[in-house]
Amino acid sequence: MNFNQLFPSKKPLIGCIHLLPLPGSPKYSGNMTNVLKQAMKEANIFKTNNVNGLIIENFRDIPFYPDQVPAETIASMAIVTHEIKKVFKGPIGVNVLRNDAKAALAIAVACEVHFIRVNVHIGAAVTDQGILEGKAYDTLRLRKSLNSDILIFADVAVKHASSLGNRSIEDETKDLAERGLADALIVSGSHTGGEANKKEINIIKQNTDLPVIIGSGITPDNLTNYFSLVDGFIVGSYFKTNGIANNRIAESRVSKFMEKFRLSG
Repeated sequence: MNFNQLFPSKKPLIGCIHLLPLPGSPKYSGNMTNVLKQAMKEANIFKTNNVNGLIIENFRDIPFYPDQVPAETIASMAIVTHEIKKVFKGPIGVNVLRNDAKAALAIAVACEVHFIRVNVHIGAAVTDQGILEGKAYDTLRLRKSLNSDILIFADVAVKHASSLGNRSIEDETKDLAERGLADALIVSGSHTGGEANKKEINIIKQNTDLPVIIGSGITPDNLTNYFSLVDGFIVGSYFKTNGIANNRIAESRVSKFMEKFRLSG
């Protein structure tokens, strides 16, 4: 399977389901039923508004583990992913923050969903979790051993981070494709909800044949400016009440965005 087979639409729109805090995290409410109910509500909103795909993230589990999350996080995300798959029939992905690609892959395989996002797939980055090191060697070997065709979407110069050693975007792009064997690349702004840099997008596109997806900062107001530059979009913050990432999804904002998205295509 490749990106174009997974997303037959010309430029897919992937909506984020930012889970409420999960068991074990500092802000967990003590009620997993509420976590599941909210996730299902959001999945149904995205389904009703014909969003092309979803990505499920433990977004509110701050502060994040740097690379290996505990068993309770994996179990919780697997339960939610399994239930969401029952109602949303498009492609579904998993991102285990901050950088647990093996857990994301295990969840995706167990739930029979379609792709994972890996924030630091190769190289190393300085982040609020400390230094994160890419483990493409582990992720790809696990995928092989599980006989899986789940796609790996890897970030270039991931947000909330600085590349260790100041590697160029050109080099990181080429290495992600040629040595990290990523299936698609994600480019974002410097922070959650931040707009991606058009110059950086052009550099990335010039240095790979892989699909390039914008991972943050897209709104109905700037969608037209970016639409021709990339191969897809991940939208999280705009869909939330008042466009604030930690708020709940507002269906009116999803509807407004999708109307503009359809006109752009």
